[in-house]
Amino acid sequence: MDGKRYHFELARSPQEVNEYFNLRRMIFCTEQGLFQDSDVDSIDNIAYPIIAIENETDQVVGIVRIYEPEPGLWYGGRLGTHPDYRRGWQIGKGLIYKAVTTANTWGCQRFLATVQLQNVRFFQRLHWKTLEELTLCDRPHHLMEADLHHYPAGTEVRPAMPYNLYSTVQYERAS
Repeated sequence: MDGKRYHFELARSPQEVNEYFNLRRMIFCTEQGLFQDSDVDSIDNIAYPIIAIENETDQVVGIVRIYEPEPGLWYGGRLGTHPDYRRGWQIGKGLIYKAVTTANTWGCQRFLATVQLQNVRFFQRLHWKTLEELTLCDRPHHLMEADLHHYPAGTEVRPAMPYNLYSTVQYERAS
């Protein structure tokens, strides 16, 4: 191992996709109360799930999705980190970098995200700018755009669509 604590990759296996959706549900439904029972929506039909995995345990500790609603225009969303791993910003920074560089590899011309107000300064430090202030789910957000010059294209091969493995999701039952 190269000494890094986490690695970032597309969720591909049914187990990884289940862990991705379970963590999303825990963060956005249970913890933040943004959605009632599920945050799964029609965007998941075209989105690519990206996960952060802790190398020592192979646990999914962070999530984000990217999608291209029209050629060259990409969005990121549902960025989150497991509560037990929120020390510092290493996971969030790694997920954002993986998301934008992956989209950039696949022909991104613009990369946008709606960012919760408390995370705007973090995104600004990562070379994002605010385009507009919004209210989503009764909470303040900023529509932000990444400066693609700071996110070079990589070598990630784009999987064929459909990539909607969320149909296999089996949410963990709360005990």
